[in-house]
Amino acid sequence: MYPNDFRYTKEHEWIKVAGDEALVGITDFAQHQLGDIIYVELPPVGKELAVRQSISVVESVKSVSDVYAPISGQVVAVNGELAQTADLVNKDPHGKGWIVRLKIKDKKEIDGLLTAGDYEKFLEGLEH
Repeated sequence: MYPNDFRYTKEHEWIKVAGDEALVGITDFAQHQLGDIIYVELPPVGKELAVRQSISVVESVKSVSDVYAPISGQVVAVNGELAQTADLVNKDPHGKGWIVRLKIKDKKEIDGLLTAGDYEKFLEGLEH
């Protein structure tokens, strides 16, 4: 269910690495928990982020939730489509619903993130 080429956090963010950059978004589990997403606050391009620093805020009809940086890096792009169609995060959380693209500061940080299998096991523990 969760793409094997992504890495995940226990806070339900995903990261897809391509060279020295990475896309970041929230997982399918997270978007289900939030419900209908109506607004995504995007950071400014150029912002430097530390691990677990808030990247953005996702607002749904039920709640408001922070999205945290899985790794440290600099924001090189944001998904501008989310300004008009925030529900892309609901419809395609692991694709068109990405939130930011980061220039990776330290690739070793990726090793500390969960694989798809580890994340799925983590979710199983939450459901009991």
